[in-house]
Amino acid sequence: MAEGTVEDAVHETLDQQGWDELRAAATEVMQRAYAPYSHYKVGAAARADDGRVVIGCNVENAAYGVVLCAECGVVSQLHATGGGRLTHFVCVNGEGEIIMPCGRCRQLLFEHGGRDLLVWTVSGVKPMSEVLPDAFGPDDLAHVAGAAVEGTE
Repeated sequence: MAEGTVEDAVHETLDQQGWDELRAAATEVMQRAYAPYSHYKVGAAARADDGRVVIGCNVENAAYGVVLCAECGVVSQLHATGGGRLTHFVCVNGEGEIIMPCGRCRQLLFEHGGRDLLVWTVSGVKPMSEVLPDAFGPDDLAHVAGAAVEGTE
């Protein structure tokens, strides 16, 4: 990515070819998902603010509650490969069809991409502010932490 701010990267328009490349990456990684219980494979891919593409697939566990969603893999790879912010995201099922992240994963994506993260949803590309309106995030914690610090003085 050329020199610029995170906001520049988020607002940069990804053309259809760019979205199709993200979808292809998600579809490819979906094929490596570990889903022996549900048989519902999921792949996800995202673009980071420095232009990297990060991917993830779901990894199930016999203790169903500890399943790792594909979005978890994306965020893990984001941080394992240098950090930054997510700017564009797509998630697919075992047929390569666009699917929506679950509520838990929407929160995870919000944390690592913010309100301006662009998500290819089942009804088109939307900013995270529409996918997860009125989200609770780090700013909310900082506000409360700031009030608690002020109250102790």
